[in-house]
Amino acid sequence: MSVKQDINSLGFAKPPSQTRVVVAMSGGVDSSVCAALLKREGYEVIGVTLQLYDHGAAIKSAKACCAGQDIYDARRVAEMMDFPHYVLDYESNFKEQVIENFADSYLMGATPIPCVRCNQTVKFKDLLQTARDLGADCMATGHYIKRVQGQDGPELHRAYDHGKDQSYFLFATTREQLDFLRFPLGAMDKSETRKLATEMGLNVAAKPDSQDICFVPTGKYTDVIEKLRPNAAVAGDIVHQDGRILGQHRGIMYYTIGQRRGLGLPDGSGADPLYVVSIDAETNRVVVGAHEALLRSHIYVEEVNWLGDGDIGAALDGLAVRVKNRSTRPPVPATLRYEGGKLAVELAEPEAGISPGQACVFYEDRGDAQRTLGGGWITATA
Repeated sequence: MSVKQDINSLGFAKPPSQTRVVVAMSGGVDSSVCAALLKREGYEVIGVTLQLYDHGAAIKSAKACCAGQDIYDARRVAEMMDFPHYVLDYESNFKEQVIENFADSYLMGATPIPCVRCNQTVKFKDLLQTARDLGADCMATGHYIKRVQGQDGPELHRAYDHGKDQSYFLFATTREQLDFLRFPLGAMDKSETRKLATEMGLNVAAKPDSQDICFVPTGKYTDVIEKLRPNAAVAGDIVHQDGRILGQHRGIMYYTIGQRRGLGLPDGSGADPLYVVSIDAETNRVVVGAHEALLRSHIYVEEVNWLGDGDIGAALDGLAVRVKNRSTRPPVPATLRYEGGKLAVELAEPEAGISPGQACVFYEDRGDAQRTLGGGWITATA
């Protein structure tokens, strides 16, 4: 008679000591606690930190996600918890797939999210393959999101701590990737994570969270674009939505949808505050108008990743969902529709500040919208 093998905390029918886990370690408190917890549970942990960009004089920030200090911090955690740690040079991959895309998107009038592209390409594609090559049973990260085993396989759910939930940044995770990934912090809140770091004596227990894009530690993204695309900024017209030319801009890359300050317009351009309502890269024009002109009820998306039930075509047309068009906004009611072969998101109530280049992430339309159904990249609005 066969004996049923208990399932360990990562979902494998074998002891933790026989389960190899590659942990992506950024050097921050979240990934460090993730690795330390798994090691404490008895798993065979291998820590991996990615060097994603040049750590020279151009990038001096202890908060930058893979700066030299962060590599050192990750290594210290590995040494303390007694598991191997490797640093992999992914600089060329990151530059090609994330930084170049970032610069080109702004020059096309879009507002990109490089953290999503990084997860979509470098981390959950290149690094995940490296984890497989190392003979790992799975790869774990310190993201705040839950992987729930459903009837038809693993599902992606919002984290217990909605304030730290990172489902918006992980919408492009494929079913195949989700099958291999684990998120041990998904059922915890941030205060609990820091408490655990302190209890385990980790050197990163009090380390502040990074607030910036890792390769833009100063928060001034235009510095990066100017360096990558010198002389790309071309002056053009700032046009009111009624057709009046109000002034000149020095390059569309210096403007984003919803921007109010720093437009460089002369006094008296309008009685009411003016906002950037659209950016036309073809005509090199920045269009401004009243706040009401920012409202959009139709969103068109491409590169859709579907994690819900059923076939993507049959399942999506007419489906009631909730969506997030900004990482900081709560999911709002919407309906998915196919229009001329393209997927459109029809919002129940118009929203302001929706920009091409951002993500529209889908959630189930029930309860508190826990399950993440996927999403797509916003290409246009109406």
